[in-house]
Amino acid sequence: MDYFNAFWVGGLICALVQILMEKTKMLPGRIMVLLVCLGAFISVFGWYDPFVEFAGAGASVPLLGFGNVLMKGVKEGLEQAGVLGLFQGGFKAGAVGCSAALIFGLLAAFVFNPKMKK
Repeated sequence: MDYFNAFWVGGLICALVQILMEKTKMLPGRIMVLLVCLGAFISVFGWYDPFVEFAGAGASVPLLGFGNVLMKGVKEGLEQAGVLGLFQGGFKAGAVGCSAALIFGLLAAFVFNPKMKK
């Protein structure tokens, strides 16, 4: 049942974002920022953790989950280092995901030999 919930929740998130992209004139970068901010906003109220428990990777893999991770890091940083933790916490929490994206992107570039569009 865990796989089923992850599949339909992740699919629903992706479908809603696709509808947002098709029906509005928002640029993809702005939609991505909106998703990260929305995930952080939902996590402030403590609603995202029960959502992740229910949907698993369907909720933690999309950009909403990245906003949740950043907000968790900010909360921990604020508790540990005070006001300075507001800035440190998000970087510490998001570092692994950003590093993995860079490394896997570089590896994919080596393997698939990308070319510029003409």
